[in-house]
Amino acid sequence: MAMKIRLARGGTKKRPFYRIVAADSRMPRDGRFIEKLGTYNPMLPKDSEERVKMDLDRVKHWLDQGAQPTDRISRMLEAAGVIDKKERNNPKKAEPGQKAKDRAEEKAAKAAEAAEAAEEAAAE
Repeated sequence: MAMKIRLARGGTKKRPFYRIVAADSRMPRDGRFIEKLGTYNPMLPKDSEERVKMDLDRVKHWLDQGAQPTDRISRMLEAAGVIDKKERNNPKKAEPGQKAKDRAEEKAAKAAEAAEAAEEAAAE
């Protein structure tokens, strides 16, 4: 059985609340799970201790059993010091789109023209 440690959504519309659960990877996101391992409330401030609560002993148990954490859960476990940090690299995500690049080129060209005009006016 392929086990995952993942988030199961609860709460109302636009007021999310998540349970951190150990579940079979074939089950639906909010469906059947094996064990509840903690909670995550994204509505609370980032520095709040109540934002992420986990039973770290049980999380370690499931990791030892071969459960794979999802990306979001692995980031939470890294912050808690349970697992080692992974090197993440997505250079294309931070790169601006084509329209933004075109606008930047136009702006640079206009600035260069303005600079030339100011130099010529100063020379005369």
